[in-house]
Amino acid sequence: MATKALADRKVKPPKKKSKKIGLTIFFSVISVIYVLPVFFVALNSFKKNTFVKTDTFSFPTEESYAGLDNFTTGMTFGGYPFWQSVVYSLVITLLSTFLIIFFTSMAAWYISRVNSVFCKVVYFACVFSMVIPFQMVQFTLSRTADTLKLNTPWTIPVIYLGFGAGLAVFMFTGFVKSIPLEIEEAAAIDGCGPLRTYFKVVLPMLKPTIVSVAILEIMWVWNDYLLPYLVLDKTKYRTIPIHIQYLKGSYGTVDLGATMALIFLSIVPVIVFYLTCQKHIIKGVAAGAVKG
Repeated sequence: MATKALADRKVKPPKKKSKKIGLTIFFSVISVIYVLPVFFVALNSFKKNTFVKTDTFSFPTEESYAGLDNFTTGMTFGGYPFWQSVVYSLVITLLSTFLIIFFTSMAAWYISRVNSVFCKVVYFACVFSMVIPFQMVQFTLSRTADTLKLNTPWTIPVIYLGFGAGLAVFMFTGFVKSIPLEIEEAAAIDGCGPLRTYFKVVLPMLKPTIVSVAILEIMWVWNDYLLPYLVLDKTKYRTIPIHIQYLKGSYGTVDLGATMALIFLSIVPVIVFYLTCQKHIIKGVAAGAVKG
């Protein structure tokens, strides 16, 4: 009987294996669909402008191949240097991400450990802020940013902190609740104050969620077009998306080859960063959204 039962068990794995194969094929197809737009952007960045419009989905030929001309044109178009746009985008992205991670992680720790009405109100306010469309506040925001002098690359991260705090607080709060309180109590017994407990004990354990939040915020801020366009002075400060939007000639004509080249350059850093840190994403999101 034991031998028969063992034989029956050995018959079932092929079904599970076929199911895994089916899921692998399904998700592989989904992945290819998501990658295709990036592939075609890279493909068209090496084509002449005319062929980008007529032969969008074909490989470059000897006639349509433009070499690096599109990249050169895009970087020097309109007399505004592309490297300057890269610097502004980098400054805004790094400062915004740092402010969001630093302040929201501390706020989430306080909300999780202090059981008060004030903390609950702050938490639900942060969660509620995620469902408010940006278009509802964009005009008021533009005027407020001008009044408070938040219209430079060094001050606009304060605005990004306000818009990015909701998701970050939600994720950090869920993860902090999964940290045993005894660890912090032991640190307090050893003489650690609140700040030292946070930086020496809590912050190192937040690494998975920090990486997840950093990836999400970097991808958002780096690719954001509307907020910098509304707030910044376009004659002085242009981020990469704004620089790409200005690739227009006379009568509104657009150099699609140069546009594709700059779009490709703008997405490469994000893709590299994402692939480098992807192992932390699911871990951090699951810890922040489920364990809480």
